[in-house]
Amino acid sequence: MKKVAFYTLGCKLNFSESSTIGRQFSDAGFQVVEFTQAADVYVINTCSVTDHADKKCRKVVKEALKYSPQAYIAIVGCYAQLKPQEIAEIEGVDVVLGAAEKFQLVDYIKDLSKNPKAVIYQQDIEKVNRNFIAAYSIGDRTRTFLKVQDGCDYPCTYCTIPLARGASRSDTIVNVVEKAAQIAASGVKEIVLTGVNLGDFGIVDGVREYKFLDLIKALDEVNGIDRFRISSIEPNLLSNDVIEFVAQSKKFVPHFHIPLQSGSNKILGLMKRRYRRELYVDRVVKIKELMPDCCIGVDVIVGFPGETEADFLDTYQFLNNLDISYLHVFTYSERAQTEAAEMKDSVKGSDRFNRNKMLQILSDKKRRAFYDTQLGKTALVLFEDDQKNGFIHGFTQNYVKVKALYDPLLVNELKPVILHHIDEEGIVEVEEVAEILAH
Repeated sequence: MKKVAFYTLGCKLNFSESSTIGRQFSDAGFQVVEFTQAADVYVINTCSVTDHADKKCRKVVKEALKYSPQAYIAIVGCYAQLKPQEIAEIEGVDVVLGAAEKFQLVDYIKDLSKNPKAVIYQQDIEKVNRNFIAAYSIGDRTRTFLKVQDGCDYPCTYCTIPLARGASRSDTIVNVVEKAAQIAASGVKEIVLTGVNLGDFGIVDGVREYKFLDLIKALDEVNGIDRFRISSIEPNLLSNDVIEFVAQSKKFVPHFHIPLQSGSNKILGLMKRRYRRELYVDRVVKIKELMPDCCIGVDVIVGFPGETEADFLDTYQFLNNLDISYLHVFTYSERAQTEAAEMKDSVKGSDRFNRNKMLQILSDKKRRAFYDTQLGKTALVLFEDDQKNGFIHGFTQNYVKVKALYDPLLVNELKPVILHHIDEEGIVEVEEVAEILAH
């Protein structure tokens, strides 16, 4: 049996798509193995969010060939759509597939002989603008990433995603519900909804058919899934109706990840974001009013062109005063074919680094403060299939990471625990689960 291994860079969406391509290989008679094992084919699913895509790709190709020097190397994903010729020049690469072609990878591989020069299968992104291909991850017994939307119609000045993935398009609600039922039948307890611009769900064949609210109302009725989690949603698309529904939902958990990118209205304007910080505050206030224990994560970019020290400090103070739970901090990097790459007033690399570090420290402070508010409370934890130093880990509904003494019977189980104290790694330790249940 031929073997195939995957390496996935980037977002949850990429993970869902890698898993789907992996199932296609399994159906074709391949055995899917770990990346560190010798394989006949290595599939590298790339990302283009930062300027390190080429370096990462080269490094992973080199690593794959170390495990299996004669392996067939296939590159797919956003970087493959944007710069196929650049990838084709990487030594050892055999085939490069764009956004429309990646789900036909099995069909393109007729012969596993190494190619003297990489073959490219890639068409203009406009040709896939209405073509939605469903995907979901399988492998983690506790959690699945379910792709419900792809592409983006927002022209943010720093972003290449519309060029790499095309226009906004979605699956139908009937199909999503059907996929969720299939996932439930596999024993998975939690589904994370993913998309490029998730809140824009509902465009099918170029026409808006649904709203995001319609989707989550339908999924709330799916049997067999205990939790649904919204991966990331733009603040201007996070309507009060959605917040109110999650607050009273049977299955959608109190956890939102809401991109901000900057706390300075000046910088938000330069980024061509579709909101200002006042709207962001309104969303956070509304969430906390209805769900005081809700976890709120925030994406922030530092070092955007034109961001002065005063602009950054404005962002810092804005975030410091906001009732949020953690940050994902990104250092701005110039991306070819974007407006921002041509902007003046570039920020020095050392300043970008220092600003990132300051926000990382703030994020640690925010997470610790949020965890402190949860101590002493009883919470439902979904335990994962891991063991580290005698402990098993899991997450509460509101995304508090916890650990308990390892017990294999806890894996993929929802258990009530009392959140006891925070350890030196910033993880909440719980009282022994068996003792709690005995009470």
